[in-house]
Amino acid sequence: MGTENKESFSQRDSAERKGYVRAHRSFNQIWKERDRAEPDILGKILNKDNLNRAYKRVKANKGAPGVDGMTIEAALPWLKEHNHELIERMRKGKYTPSPVRRVEIPKLGIPTVIDRIIQQAMTQQLTPVFEPLFSDDSFGYRPGRSAKDAIERIKEYIEQGYTRAVVLDLSKYFDTLNHEILLNLLRRQVKDERVIQMVKRYLKSGVMEKGVVTETEEGAPQGGNLSPLLANVYLNEFDREYHRRDVPSIRYADDIVLLAKSERAAERVLESSTKYLEETLKLKVNREKSRTVSMIAIRNFEFLGFCFGKNGKGIYIRVHGRKPRISCVSLLPEAGAAVSSEPWRR
Repeated sequence: MGTENKESFSQRDSAERKGYVRAHRSFNQIWKERDRAEPDILGKILNKDNLNRAYKRVKANKGAPGVDGMTIEAALPWLKEHNHELIERMRKGKYTPSPVRRVEIPKLGIPTVIDRIIQQAMTQQLTPVFEPLFSDDSFGYRPGRSAKDAIERIKEYIEQGYTRAVVLDLSKYFDTLNHEILLNLLRRQVKDERVIQMVKRYLKSGVMEKGVVTETEEGAPQGGNLSPLLANVYLNEFDREYHRRDVPSIRYADDIVLLAKSERAAERVLESSTKYLEETLKLKVNREKSRTVSMIAIRNFEFLGFCFGKNGKGIYIRVHGRKPRISCVSLLPEAGAAVSSEPWRR
């Protein structure tokens, strides 16, 4: 297994180099200029303790193989043999991710185990950079926050008189993220350009479906360990904009509810938010499903599988008539999952 993967590793690298000659020139220049980057985020990503923690998270999460067929069980011996080579390839900017494997039900793009480990290592170092910048009304894929917290926050706003909701439906959100906008948003906080280029390579790694690889010019694959963080970085611009406009905006990943105190105000918010998402963030709003509704109309309003009602005791929360939706994007297990073996020796 080790020899076979080593050969495929070298063959893939050779093939990738032919397709990335021009890109590698600019990447090599970036790596040369940023070899002593401050802060050295790449160095933190490639730290052995960080990589071991990433391996444990991916192993605990299990998951299917990517396009190379390598299972999580096979990854440990492979990494023990090739970990130094892998780190050096990343450190020198010579590592190119594999395409993700498309799975239709649920619709996911599954990276290889090795790419999942690298993405997880990146996420562990980038999350502390961006987490303090996120809105207090954003709840999806964030440490210590849950769908229940989002529902409770909406209830608080209803009790303050926000009785109308603008429900926004984004069409294929993860598939339509604009790469240029996203990378520039990352650059505001991440001054180590080598890390930006690593993110870019993951975004551009392509999708394999039925043996055919398709280039990815936009979007971030659902199923990647890095994608939830990137999705929050992207829509944090929307959160900030509507906080600036003093409009309550509750968001769980790409599920967005804006609140208003009158139908007239809600209609204005629906129009302006749709324009902002489509023109500024280059996303696609499903206009047929996006609408204004009463917050306490049980038949009309639903968020994350819950709705609200009102009785003599006030506002209450109840499960909607259909089953609550469970997101398939957040694939990360709880922190601290115990796994004994470590591919990177301290």
